[in-house]
Amino acid sequence: MARAKKRDPKSEALAQDGVLNPNPEAVRDPSFVSNSFFDAKDLVQVRYEMVRRHQVDGVAISEAAETFGVTRPTFYKAQSALQTAGLAGLLPNRRGPKGGHKVSAEVVAFVAALKAARPELTTSHCLDAIEARFGVKVHRRSLERALARKKKRLNPA
Repeated sequence: MARAKKRDPKSEALAQDGVLNPNPEAVRDPSFVSNSFFDAKDLVQVRYEMVRRHQVDGVAISEAAETFGVTRPTFYKAQSALQTAGLAGLLPNRRGPKGGHKVSAEVVAFVAALKAARPELTTSHCLDAIEARFGVKVHRRSLERALARKKKRLNPA
């Protein structure tokens, strides 16, 4: 019989916010080892303390990076982010596109008007019309998701 994994609500919350340190075991700083206030799983706290160790305590950059389980370039990125944006700069950025850059509101409105005028139009026909009108090739699923979001906004369940 497999034992159930012990739930850690803080780790779950950190993961949900995208700030769970993927390598907490690499953090060897004495504060994180001996003091329960410091949590090696909290990526923002680890990066902040790493930069603070260098700036306030005068620890060499290479030593601070090694102690906190990161590379020197990662240290420099954290230092720069902290200087330019404060603590918020230490939050990881969302990767990938920040939204449907091809399926704009204008494209969705165009397709909605097409479908209103001719409900029998298939997604393939709509894709052809989008390419002809806007000069962009949109994937079928991207258009379907955009239309579903629009429908959901109009008819919240």
